[in-house]
Amino acid sequence: MTALTLSTAGAATLRADALVVGVAKGPKGPVAAAGAEAVDKAYDGKLAAMLEALGASGAEGETTKLPAPAGLKVPVVLAVGLGPVPEQDESYDEEALRRAAGSAARALHGTKKAAFALPLDDASAVTAVAEGALLGAYAFTAYQGGEKNANGKNAGPKQPLAEIALLGARPRDKEHKAAAERAVVVATEVNVARDLVNTPPNDLTPEAFAAVAAATAKENGIKVQILDEKALVKGGYGGIMGVGKGSENPPRLVKLTYTHSKAEKSLAFVGKGITYDSGGISLKPAGHNETMKCDMSGAAAVFAAVVAAAKLGLRVNVTGWLALAENMPSGSATRPGDVLRMYTGKTVEVLNTDAEGRLVLGDALAKASEDNPDAIVDVATLTGAMVLALGDRTFGIMANDDAFRTAIHEIAEEVGEASWPMPLPEDLRKSMDSPTADIANMGVRMGGGLVAGLFLREFVGEGITWAHLDIAGPAFHEGAPYGYTPKGGTGSAVRTLVRLAERTATGDLG
Repeated sequence: MTALTLSTAGAATLRADALVVGVAKGPKGPVAAAGAEAVDKAYDGKLAAMLEALGASGAEGETTKLPAPAGLKVPVVLAVGLGPVPEQDESYDEEALRRAAGSAARALHGTKKAAFALPLDDASAVTAVAEGALLGAYAFTAYQGGEKNANGKNAGPKQPLAEIALLGARPRDKEHKAAAERAVVVATEVNVARDLVNTPPNDLTPEAFAAVAAATAKENGIKVQILDEKALVKGGYGGIMGVGKGSENPPRLVKLTYTHSKAEKSLAFVGKGITYDSGGISLKPAGHNETMKCDMSGAAAVFAAVVAAAKLGLRVNVTGWLALAENMPSGSATRPGDVLRMYTGKTVEVLNTDAEGRLVLGDALAKASEDNPDAIVDVATLTGAMVLALGDRTFGIMANDDAFRTAIHEIAEEVGEASWPMPLPEDLRKSMDSPTADIANMGVRMGGGLVAGLFLREFVGEGITWAHLDIAGPAFHEGAPYGYTPKGGTGSAVRTLVRLAERTATGDLG
């Protein structure tokens, strides 16, 4: 993990390998942002003019490297775009700062130390810049660097930025210090979730994921319970077993329990953890299998969020449920037309084995409901329909309570995770009626993401507030990196779950 320090040193006096300054998009060209005053002075007041001459505009995420002039103790100045200049008396948007810091950190891969002199008006800005820089500095290199170069040394990839110094953030200021500490915890856990999503499925089986979760949980004072395939059969978890029985790697249900002695509220997070999804007997077509290691992104988010809550010592009880299975075709696999008996006793006719996430979540939601938490949130890469509806950067939110759905949407937007509230139309429920079982695992194709949400609702305990986050779009990014978002696993929903836990702890969920 990249190291983070707060520094009161001036931009002209701190020694580093690079100095990051902000530049905004003004009506007549780029404008140096607050924090860049000393750098602009070192360029004889011509920083903005030089950047414009090099084609920079101050647009969001734009990066421009300049050789440092005399007077600075760094060899390189990196200007990063913040987007439009704020209106008078307004500050830069936190997400703009987060993305700018992330873009700068990505541009400095291979650098040891960089000083960030971006606008820091308050503690919230400190959090945004620190979080963005730490997330942008991420790289997944565990499986790279095995070849030898001409000198006989490992020819590994460039390593992420090793150290970040936030200039203008005061280490003795309680609010600044707390903001930075929170950013480190949250960014660390988002990056842990990314690592899990990026790990090849031959190494991250359900059993291996459960072992990782157990080891980390114990290190952080979190109780852990793991149900193996024998316990799942004995306990009647027909959904999880039905999905996992086609694989040589048996399923697991992991319960993580974080408690605080002064907690007044409780939350349950439930994550879909399909460590590889071939589609089962309803095999996915060619071209749709290559990224299916990411189908456990919901479980990764839940795991990371529970650990973050423990590290932050939040005054709320949080239980995480990881429904882990590998969906493979074989002679023992569930077939279309089979009927599974879920943990609740409800029977499900399986019309498509590639609609497996709702089956493992159904069991986990029912089990989580037995603890009667104040609210349950499940997170899943559940449907391609949601990607078609909202694109690949926005997750959908469904709920059995409109106010709770609105609150989660507002929280997600606040932390910089794009989301959109979605309905649960009652007329779609009838499409899952089965002549053989209590319900089918498929309904009408149009509105398929909403149909999946209606299926999950069937397994939530009566009277329990519940929300479903379908992160199928933003969980895995296949395009070029942008802002603090890397290629591959993104850690989607971790920050939303952590902020929800914080708000619940303080009673500020309004």
